Amino acid sequence: MLTRLITRISILSLAFWLIPTHAQTVASMPGRMEIHALQSKTLTGEEFLLNPSAGTPVTLAGELRLPQGNLPKYPVVILVHGSGGVSGGTDLWVHSLNQAGIATFVLDTFAGRGIVSTVVDQTQLHSLALMVDAYRALDLLAKHPRIDAQRISVMGFSKGAVASIFSASTRFKKMYGSDAKFALHIGLYTPCNTRFLGDTQVTGAPMRLFHGTTDDYVSVVPCRAFVQALKEQGVDASLTEFPDTDHSYDSPLTPQRLALPSAQTTRNCQFVERAPGQVVNAKTGAAFSYSDSCVEKGTHIGHNPESTALTIKAVIEFLKKL
Repeated sequence: MLTRLITRISILSLAFWLIPTHAQTVASMPGRMEIHALQSKTLTGEEFLLNPSAGTPVTLAGELRLPQGNLPKYPVVILVHGSGGVSGGTDLWVHSLNQAGIATFVLDTFAGRGIVSTVVDQTQLHSLALMVDAYRALDLLAKHPRIDAQRISVMGFSKGAVASIFSASTRFKKMYGSDAKFALHIGLYTPCNTRFLGDTQVTGAPMRLFHGTTDDYVSVVPCRAFVQALKEQGVDASLTEFPDTDHSYDSPLTPQRLALPSAQTTRNCQFVERAPGQVVNAKTGAAFSYSDSCVEKGTHIGHNPESTALTIKAVIEFLKKL
């Protein structure tokens, strides 16, 4: 079944190469949706940090939405979902960005790996592995005839924000990137509580983080220190905080303050990469593990329409300045 699905995706992904690219044809094109297959690999956290040649090959899929208009090439945002997979919040961003004349690429990092959700068990897929997926999506879109290769941004949500924010690292780009470069890095409710060696040495692309102050799934506190450290290095980085705003606040399908009693959370953990590949608990020195005593269960998520509207407005404004 999976083989047939991947084959079908691969065939569909070739469709855009059949599209004429001369100006007259482009001017008459409506918006369209394309399904693309992309090749990536699955790595553990240690493999990611130490050995770029490691990992297991995997075929993933993504949905490209091109807005209506007469531009020969469009800016695009790669959307990297969180622990719950592609959700209603993702759909909100697709429509909001498309209406603003910005293409979107919804990257599904789970289905090709046979994962439904990592909310209860984060060990199924290390957050850093999603960064490799984001880089491969960047490569794919940089070659697309209707995408502006200089205006490809990446936006992640929670677990996916690890990929969208830390992919700005020159260290990680050198290990897993290519000549293509992200134009803007955006993170919503980003886990900033794991710090990596050289993570403030970045490509120079602007970085924008958005977070709720009542988020008890992923704490905003470590992001304050991280963004301040970036600013001290001269990086164009900002953290926008919203009061009375919970995790997944941008998902319109989530009722306000929904409890997730089985969800794993590292809200009270602080991890640091002390030596290459050696991520430890900053307080105890114990190696990183989801069995660490600082890891807890029980969180909340909830939609906040006002914070969502402000975030959408800010993101679109940033993108239009590129």
